Amino acid sequence: MTLLLIALGAAVGAPARYLVDRAVQARHDSVFPWGTFTVNVLGSFLLGLLVAGAGSVSPALTALLGTGLCGALTTYSTFSYETLRLYASGNRSLAVLNVLASLAGGLGAAFAGYAVATALWP
Repeated sequence: MTLLLIALGAAVGAPARYLVDRAVQARHDSVFPWGTFTVNVLGSFLLGLLVAGAGSVSPALTALLGTGLCGALTTYSTFSYETLRLYASGNRSLAVLNVLASLAGGLGAAFAGYAVATALWP
């Protein structure tokens, strides 16, 4: 049953990642991977919300939303590829910025999600 819930969450998360990535990237005339950055920060925020409620959230819901949805929504491999592509094309400062901003943004979003959840549902 858990595997089915993970697959269901991933079936929603992967297309959402693609659609959000394309929508965000279409609004920016830049080689910086704004779409991937956005989905990774969003997914980190959602996972922070979920982790804050881990004691009251069922393992099934954690599998569906945490592993399935957030796992498919966020993408470490695309982040790595796009960073490498920036570096190889001579945009070394953007590659470094992508690494630093993604790390800070993802961790910050996870902490923010955690803080929001604990403030709303003590």
